[in-house]
Order: sequence, then structure tokens, then C-alpha cells
Amino acid sequence: MKPDSWRHGVTPYQWLVLLVAWLGWVFDSMDSTIYALVLQPALHDLLPSPGGGPVTSDVIGWYGGIIFSIFLIGWAIGGVLFGVLADYFGRTKTLVFTILIYAVFTGLAALSQTWWELALFRFLTALGIGGEWAAGAALVAEVWPENKRAKAAGILQSAWAGGFLLAAIISLFLRDFGWRPLFVVGVVPALVALLVRLWVREPERWVKARAEEQQSGNARPRKLAELFAPGLARSTLVGSGLAFVAVFGLWGATNWTPTLIRALPDLQGLGASELTSRVSYATMLLNVGALAGYLSFGPLADRVGRRRVFALMCLGSLVMLPVTFLTPRTYTEVLLLLPLLGFFNNGIFSGFAIYLPELYPTRIRATGAGFCFNIGRLLASVGPFVTGYLVTTLGSFGLAVCVVAVIYLFGLLILPFAPETKGQPLPP
Repeated sequence: MKPDSWRHGVTPYQWLVLLVAWLGWVFDSMDSTIYALVLQPALHDLLPSPGGGPVTSDVIGWYGGIIFSIFLIGWAIGGVLFGVLADYFGRTKTLVFTILIYAVFTGLAALSQTWWELALFRFLTALGIGGEWAAGAALVAEVWPENKRAKAAGILQSAWAGGFLLAAIISLFLRDFGWRPLFVVGVVPALVALLVRLWVREPERWVKARAEEQQSGNARPRKLAELFAPGLARSTLVGSGLAFVAVFGLWGATNWTPTLIRALPDLQGLGASELTSRVSYATMLLNVGALAGYLSFGPLADRVGRRRVFALMCLGSLVMLPVTFLTPRTYTEVLLLLPLLGFFNNGIFSGFAIYLPELYPTRIRATGAGFCFNIGRLLASVGPFVTGYLVTTLGSFGLAVCVVAVIYLFGLLILPFAPETKGQPLPP
């Protein structure tokens, strides 16, 4: 290993912490992706057929949007709630509990008999998914060295692409068994919770900060209020706004990619199994681009600053969403565009694992990161619902996505107010 390598000086334990947090986020992503992959066949089974005929795409769009929105609301609630709990009770304890929550309820979703039962299980799954990110991001930020933190956070976020790819591969292997077995596979992350419990201890930063709070008598429930105290309110508003833009764009547009694939003219007439395979291949390519975006954000942010890379991702998403959803007419054309879309539209999320923990002191780091990332998600929960409404109004997913893409202009307007944290140490 070269002495100037960025990996030089990283201890085996720091790698272990990153690995278990990465695995938690991989399965987090896998469980999130499963619904997007099985949306159409699941709702075909669970929704009543009008007049005995097939369920139409506009009906699937409507109910699918509702379930997506309910999922995002649960994600937001879980992120804020467990972010606060991670500051009170510890990062690793919270990580274990949240992984168990999303694993169990993803598995139970396989038992759904109606669309609202599926919506309920997705809501409960989302509570754990939201909380896992807040605890994991704070854990990695506090354990890794200052000058390597951005790259570690980028690797952590790359797990989201890994989860997407894993879900797509599992979907390929189980394509002949229907949609329910995919949810059953979602129980596997419970094993990661066991690894966290056995191998990972609480960060020294958190142990010290928590002890100081308790000794001073300031350990009362006031952490959320602190986010809007002088000196922090601007960071909280900017972080929440950027998260709103990214989540609204992803869940209001990009996560409808499987539905776009299924509607392509040159794929009509394919059997259900073959169509599922085509959707899986497309999802893989989308996330190859996403993986490149996740891993690029950290090095770019260290070189040119956090704000400039956020601007690049917003601009790229603004351009690529209409290009991907409106211009292609064949499956091959879509496959060529999806990696570029994934680079920008998904890559932006690495910025939150890097940037949000840098805005807050240790005593409220998980609370702040969890609040910003997830209050933005709560606001963005209307995104899938809006997309479903636009599909019924405009008559196509392509036009609906073009309207949703305008949200990235809002992100570009927010960035001038964002504090730049490049080169600054993590607040004590």
C-alpha cells in the first residue's frame, strides 16, 4: 500500500464499523427496492379488477403512489425518532433495533392480502429504514479519521446501489415464483443486526459527549429544539431543503423506472417472467451509474467543496430525467441513458451522509442528520402521490416525470445559503 493512499492509517476496527454500517444500508436499500420491482404484479393481485378485466396502469399509478407516499412518511418518522434515540441511547443500539424492524416487517409484507395491508407493512418497514440511516451515518462519521470521513461516507452511501443490484438479482432468480418470495428474502438483514451487536461498540465521541451531558444535568429531551438555535437554524433549513429536493426527485420520478420499462412499446407481448428480467437488467444499469455517483461525491467534495458537487448533481438530474423518460422509444435506448440518470439522481445522496453530520455537534449529530434527511423526506412524501395524479392527468409517466424534475431548480436556489464544510473538522 502506498504511504499517500487515502486508506493509509485506517485501523481494522474502523473498516469493521464501515462494513457493518454498509451491510445495514445494503439491506436497507434492498428492502426499499423490492416494492418498486414488484409494484405492478403485486397491485395486479391485490387490487380488485373492475368488471373482471385487468387492472389498468392509471389505477396502479394511483394506488402505487399512495403506498409510496405512506412509505416515505414512515421513513421520515423513523428517521427523526430514531435519530433522537441514537443521541440518547447510542448509535450501535439504535442500529441493531432499526435493522430488526425493517427486516421483520419486510418479511411480513409477503402475507398481504389487500393493498392497504401492503401499505401498512411498508409503513412499518420504513420506520426502521429511516432510523438505520441516521444511526449509521453518525457512527461512521464519528469513528473514521477527519481527513478520510468524506470518502468513508461515500462508500457507506454506495451500499444503496449495492442493495438495488441485490434486489434486482434476487428478482431474476425468483421471477417464476411471483412477488411474495421477494419480501420473504427481506428477513435476511436480521443477521446484520447480530453482527452489529457482537462487534461494534459505541463511538468514543458519543460516550464522552453523553457523559458530559449527564454530569451537567442537560440530558433532558430538548435535542430537536436545539436544531433551530442561533448558529444551527440555517444549517437545519438548508439541509432539510436539499434532502426534500433529492427525495422528491428520486421517489417522484426515478423510482418509477420499472413502470417505464414495462410500458415500452417494444416489450409489449413479452411474458411476465421475461418482462421481469428486462426490468431487473434496467435496474442494475441504473444502479451501476448510481454506484459511480456515490463513490465520486466524496473525492469531488474534498476537491471542490460540498456545495459545488450538490449543484452538479441537481443540474444533471434536471437534465437527465426528461431525457430518459421522454426521448427513448426502445428498451436499448433506455438502457444507455439509465447509468447517467443514476449517477446524478442517486449520487446526490452520498452528499447527505458526508454533509449533514458535519453540520452538528456530537450531542445532537444523529438528531440533526436524521431530522434534515427525514423531514425533507416527509415533505417529499407527496412526490409519488403527485406523480400518480400527473399520470392520470397528463396520460403518461414521461410527461409526469418532466414536471417532477423541476424540483431540482429549487435545489440550485437553496445552495447559495448552504454553509461550506470542506476541510473543517467534525464539530466536537
